[in-house]
Amino acid sequence: MTEHHGFPSDFFFGAATAGHQIEGNNVSSDCWALEQTPDTVFRHRSADAVDFYNRWPEDVRLTADLGLQALRFSVEWARVEPEPGQFSTAQLDHYRRLAARCHELGLRTVVTFNHWTTPLWFAAEGGWTSARAVDCFERYVDRAAEHLAGEVDWAITLNEPNVATVAAVGGGGVGGAAAGDLGKALEQATRRHSVGANVFRPMMLWDGDQLGRYTEAHRRARETIRSHMDVPVGWSLACVDYQPVPGFEDRAEALRRQAVTAWLEVSRDDDFVGVQNYTRRLVGADGVQKPAPDRPVDGLGWELYPRSLANAVRNAASVSGRPVLVTEHGVCTYDDALRQEHTRQALRHLAAAVADGVDVRGYLHWTLLDEFEWFSGYDVTFGLVEVDRQTFARRPRGSATWLGDLAARRTRL
Repeated sequence: MTEHHGFPSDFFFGAATAGHQIEGNNVSSDCWALEQTPDTVFRHRSADAVDFYNRWPEDVRLTADLGLQALRFSVEWARVEPEPGQFSTAQLDHYRRLAARCHELGLRTVVTFNHWTTPLWFAAEGGWTSARAVDCFERYVDRAAEHLAGEVDWAITLNEPNVATVAAVGGGGVGGAAAGDLGKALEQATRRHSVGANVFRPMMLWDGDQLGRYTEAHRRARETIRSHMDVPVGWSLACVDYQPVPGFEDRAEALRRQAVTAWLEVSRDDDFVGVQNYTRRLVGADGVQKPAPDRPVDGLGWELYPRSLANAVRNAASVSGRPVLVTEHGVCTYDDALRQEHTRQALRHLAAAVADGVDVRGYLHWTLLDEFEWFSGYDVTFGLVEVDRQTFARRPRGSATWLGDLAARRTRL
């Protein structure tokens, strides 16, 4: 049975966040170190970000008051384990209080155990290329999952482990960065920082067995989480909608297989797959093409193509055979009317996929707050809620009210 907005009655709407991008002062992390290099490609340093670390009670209350039904947040490994084997109970308690407050206000918790950033010591040991990487990640997940048991509703092991592959094939990267930008950041870190080429490995590891290493980390983390709690566990993937220019179907399929399909196949043993989609990419004779000059684009130059979300969800469900949770989808723009209309159209296409029998459990909009958008810094935004960079005052945009009303069944698509 579907509701008036075209989704099942148990379908939920929420907002997604990531620790480093909103908490501020994540000083023990690899990303923080890379931001401090004198010639860094980051436009800004994250600094206080939007001070979510201290202001989370206000933000959780705001999320619930808007009418949203879920909040996705990440546990920052660098805070929990600032030195190898030394775990902070105080930090784990912080995240448990955050999750518990979400539950008190009726919000589902979608908890990401690693949203790209890692402890600086982990990077110094070689990051994800280290022979100890998976063991270290499993040890951290074990401690975090044990502490958070009972306060997690959906668990995500790794966020977009395929992002470097997507960037390498020309599908865009982090904060709009392509593979060349990531390579430049790596080169600069090598010259300028003591941990050198090992900084920020989650974005850099495309020259080794990326799929194999992350698959092992994901599977071991999944089983560790299951040992502490009975909740759905999966990972979230960057699911770019690769579409062929007529005559280049094989080329598009090859890129899709490398960047998306091979990763979706790993999800066949999971409880769900997290789909993160923002755009489509046309594939022609020279590979991924830039959007045509007459096509609308967002603040990162990504084509605005609302149907891409449903296309990505249909593909993910078909390949993985698992239920789908949309763990990220949004629009990089300060034009909030554009954000709302683009989201409305995307959700209409998603509702059509659900009507066709695709098992989609929920939709998490990226993102709740104006945030630190990686290499693009604070020059762009995806936020449903505007944040004053000087006072940290929060002001919900019209899109936030609209999405909350949709979630609360107060309005139609």
